[in-house]
Amino acid sequence: MPFHSLLRASACLFALAAAAPAFADEADADARTIVVTAPRLTTTPTAEAVTANSQPATAPDAAAFIARLPGAALVDNGVLSGQVQLRGMFGERILLRINGQHFASGGPNAMDPAMHYAPMVLVDRIELARGISPVRDGPGLGGGVNVALKEVRFAEGGSLAPQQDATAQYRSADDSFAIGGLAGLANDKLRLGVFASREEGDDTRFPGGRIGGTSYNRAVYGVQAGLRAGPGELSVEYRRQETGRAGNPPFAMDIVYFHTDFLRAGFKGDLADGVKLDVHAHYAGVEHRMNNYSLRPAPLPTMTRQSDTTARTLGTGLALEIGTEARHFRLGADFEHVDKQYQLYNPNSPTFSIFPLDKARSSRVGGYVELRGAVGGVEVEAGGRVDAHMAATDAPRFGPGVPMGPANLARAFAAAGREWTGTTVDGALRVWSDLGAFTPRLTLAHKTRVPSLVERFSWLPTEASGGLADGNIYVGNVQLKAERAWLAEAGFDWSNGSAYARPAVFWRRVHDYIQGVAYDATPGVLDTPVEMVAAASGDATPLRFANVEAELWGADVAFGTKLAGPLRLDGVASWVRGRRVDIADPLYRIAPASLRLALGWDGPNWGLSLEGEGAAAQDRVSVTNSERRSTGYVTAALHGHVVLRDGVRIDAGVENLFDRHYVEHLSGYNRNGFGDVAVGARLPGAGRSAYLRLRVAFEG
Repeated sequence: MPFHSLLRASACLFALAAAAPAFADEADADARTIVVTAPRLTTTPTAEAVTANSQPATAPDAAAFIARLPGAALVDNGVLSGQVQLRGMFGERILLRINGQHFASGGPNAMDPAMHYAPMVLVDRIELARGISPVRDGPGLGGGVNVALKEVRFAEGGSLAPQQDATAQYRSADDSFAIGGLAGLANDKLRLGVFASREEGDDTRFPGGRIGGTSYNRAVYGVQAGLRAGPGELSVEYRRQETGRAGNPPFAMDIVYFHTDFLRAGFKGDLADGVKLDVHAHYAGVEHRMNNYSLRPAPLPTMTRQSDTTARTLGTGLALEIGTEARHFRLGADFEHVDKQYQLYNPNSPTFSIFPLDKARSSRVGGYVELRGAVGGVEVEAGGRVDAHMAATDAPRFGPGVPMGPANLARAFAAAGREWTGTTVDGALRVWSDLGAFTPRLTLAHKTRVPSLVERFSWLPTEASGGLADGNIYVGNVQLKAERAWLAEAGFDWSNGSAYARPAVFWRRVHDYIQGVAYDATPGVLDTPVEMVAAASGDATPLRFANVEAELWGADVAFGTKLAGPLRLDGVASWVRGRRVDIADPLYRIAPASLRLALGWDGPNWGLSLEGEGAAAQDRVSVTNSERRSTGYVTAALHGHVVLRDGVRIDAGVENLFDRHYVEHLSGYNRNGFGDVAVGARLPGAGRSAYLRLRVAFEG
């Protein structure tokens, strides 16, 4: 990418900074935040939060940023397709939201997971629930993450005053640049803002060459507004994201485009003294195209494939809270409807067209209640919710050029039942006690997840798996049951002013865990139509989604201490195990034990830190998913920053300082013949990479 583009952007930002008339206290504090490579989390007994500028993450999406937090890891399926793993769970088992909005991925292989829509230059903060998400946020088996994007804040006084927050970054590993930010006007009653970002990157370099087909480009733009009307605030936001061609080496296809629209409107306010109302509605619409020839060697004309998919999510929610923040009763209801369509075709042959998902749809209507109070010196938060679910799909369509095998499968699926209804029940109990420097915590919960439309209705054997990226061919299962998990977690917060620690241990038993299993009792023997069709696509041992029994357990911690003067040590450690209970097989793609340590020096207007990150070998791998073992590694990085003036800050550093070749266990396997990574090998981490980031923020 042209470095002069970054220089021009930086010059514009410096000019804005020089012209800024005044800086608000909040902007000053944010710009002066000391960068540490282990997170100093803002914590409560039920949640954790970290601001975007407190971590030196340089990857485009927020997924890599979240992976630096305790219990988290990055499932690397591509530069713009990374998924968040929390304590061994990823994909739709994690309740992921952007600005409080939950929505369906547009791709059958989750090429656009939630964090795809959170460019780091627009992120304000990450809100993390390590163990479980609260029932008020919706059903979800594992933890929860909400990414809050930058927004214009209400000001003091009646005069409209400008606000601006912009960031520009360059990274050498892929010769990429990113620039984006927010500008607006606000007073004490009205706030208006516009925001935008633009990112481009070339193929990622590693020690030994480049990873072919990993270039990308993405643009985001939108508007937001808020109005304080009486006792509350009306808000509305529209956001448009346009992702261009982006490589996905772990998948059989690459991104051609994602065109996505987000709309959210809501009201929060006081109906009376001690009575709060929160109501919102939201929409997300995704249009997606992918193919196997734009960013990789063209296949034979008869094997050329392109896919067009859509996903639309409509949701609304209403909650009434009676009491105070620390002592209240909350009653709420919510609704969500999703529809998806997935067409696979050969652009060289108009007669070859088939719909693996045709007008598939799901709906959920739920209600919940939460209580927050105390029993003696013990604080309690308890909640429960009930959700009614529906899922259905139309009979699949296909063209006259489709071979007999897939055509017969389509006819058989059309003649079978294609609807499902069910009910799920979630409950959560959190207790803690503030004993000054020491706060013990305990969580007990029952959480659920219903199967995705892909897991339930994918009748055609394809590699569509919701982002597993294990190279296997899958088929769905209309008879799938909802996953049900029992969870226990214990931990504590401790701080004495110069040191802190927030450790936790956890255990989760999952009944009816959804896992790929051998299609029948004779894998490799082509004695069913599904196996014959799968073999024609290159996999004679397809998997079908089924309910099994699983268990996960582990521990994680964030910690730190002052050493001497401005010298300090911070760290994060995570360890998780996962296994099937019904057979002797580890769960697929479980992060190995990891440790990150950072030795930092905090000056008044500058800071410097040396970071070491290590991951253990992972030899507990899934035979069912043909998972390969991985070796451990250690890398080093150097990070620094300087505050030029209030609201103007430069960050710079070098990642993978010693240019070490390493492979993360959660990285996908290369399917792209371009570049210097062997087909079938795990994708390596980026080589030595320098970065430079400039942020300008002011209110005045």
